[in-house]
Amino acid sequence: MSVLTRLKVYGKVLENEPMKKHTTYHIGGNVAYYITPHNETALMCILDILQDEKIPYHVTGRGSNILCDDTDFDGAIINLDGTLNDYYFEPDGTLVAQAGCSIINLSVEAMKRSLSGLEFASGIPGSVGGGLYMNAGAYRSNLSSLLIDVCVLKDGRIEWIKKEDLDYGYRHSAFQEHKDWTILAGRFKLEKAEHDDIRDLMDSRRKRRMDSQPLNMPCAGSVFRNPETIPAWKLIEEMGLRGHQIGGAQVSTKHCNFIVNATGDATASDVRALITMIQAKAKELYDIDLIPEVEQMHW
Repeated sequence: MSVLTRLKVYGKVLENEPMKKHTTYHIGGNVAYYITPHNETALMCILDILQDEKIPYHVTGRGSNILCDDTDFDGAIINLDGTLNDYYFEPDGTLVAQAGCSIINLSVEAMKRSLSGLEFASGIPGSVGGGLYMNAGAYRSNLSSLLIDVCVLKDGRIEWIKKEDLDYGYRHSAFQEHKDWTILAGRFKLEKAEHDDIRDLMDSRRKRRMDSQPLNMPCAGSVFRNPETIPAWKLIEEMGLRGHQIGGAQVSTKHCNFIVNATGDATASDVRALITMIQAKAKELYDIDLIPEVEQMHW
């Protein structure tokens, strides 16, 4: 029995699928198997098959914070966005959300229930799994500030791991050191608040994002973490790099901490060259080490 036949038992499988179709950067080579599991049980069986066949893999969500290699990947991408997207609100404000859930959608659903905490996330175009992996945040808030625990598939077992045991920090979690762990769900604590206050805050932040970010162009959000002494966008602005372009990749003229696919056919090499150049200049002029926030997927 072929690998493809076995995999198709447990999910939808696309062969030689262009990753540029599945990332907000619109960048990436072809992947041998692009897999959307039917459910958690199917996911576990898929991982067993890939291990048996010695096929490398990566797990993704909505593709909003990743930069894939330009070359083809003779492996598998497992996408959890398509099926692991159930969520549950308990009466006390506890939210349980599967890894594929849209963070934006959850913030809206929380607002409908007069639950506060996710207002900062109403513009983060990612999934719960990706958000927990990188501790996504905005407006001086982040997901770990609401987090209780995370449901994780590790070593063939599913278990809930408390936030305190996951080394959460600024754009960091233990999952970045344990890439073989698969995030299945998160549990969060929200608080009751006035519905109109929650809605008004979300509306004002939506307007601020629309006014200040290049949301009409292919990108992956903020490229660099903010150094302690100066916001990354301001540092890049002061270095005179607003609008600087390498190949099809450009420092956004609207927000300097965004690198956009300006031509529509930018490559990962273009983006990486621009990142490296900005880092080198920041180190040379200010002795600041800029750390990328975007997750780079190397095959």
